[in-house]
Amino acid sequence: MRKKHFAAAALLAVTSLTLSACGSGDGDSGKPVSVVSEEADSQKAATVLDKPFEKPDLVLTDTDGKKYDFRAETAGRPTLVYFGYTHCPDVCPLTMSNIAVAKKQLPRDQQDELRIVFVTTDPERDTSAALGKWLKGIDSQVVGLTGDFDTIQAGARTLGISIDPPREDENGKTVSDHGTQVIAFSPKTDGGYVLYGEDATVDDYTRDLPAIIKGEKP
Repeated sequence: MRKKHFAAAALLAVTSLTLSACGSGDGDSGKPVSVVSEEADSQKAATVLDKPFEKPDLVLTDTDGKKYDFRAETAGRPTLVYFGYTHCPDVCPLTMSNIAVAKKQLPRDQQDELRIVFVTTDPERDTSAALGKWLKGIDSQVVGLTGDFDTIQAGARTLGISIDPPREDENGKTVSDHGTQVIAFSPKTDGGYVLYGEDATVDDYTRDLPAIIKGEKP
């Protein structure tokens, strides 16, 4: 399930949007776990938050099987984080590919400075090795993280991202219901100050990444 939970500042209310599942099925609408503010008149893909998120306290395992402390490893670095899973047939690979293609348009020093982190929502199947193999086909610099589902779910919730435990759909296929937001963190404050939905394109990221790397508003 691809669920977006955010609130437009002009409406001063929380809006919950429920989309179709990643690959299959219908899900419950759930309730928003965090309020995200949005500029009401913006036509941009980026939503600049007037109350940035704190980085989640996530200590997970990377594709080399080593402990990865998200806060510590990305401190002072421009960082994009996305929660998804490798068996997703549509939005997850598209989102990661869009970001990877846009990143390659940056000068080499900015590419090296940017941190892109993919956190699995399906840790039972997405082992360190499986994540590494999948991400190698997208961008070998992307950090892939796996670990305890409850820890991942709690970390996502602090960013207003809803994740449900993987389930079987009506065809017996395992699917993961998850929010599709990409959160960008500032290298200046370490706050998550920009949100992207699943409709963000390569051009959107290409245009915005230079500003994000500097901790500026896109």
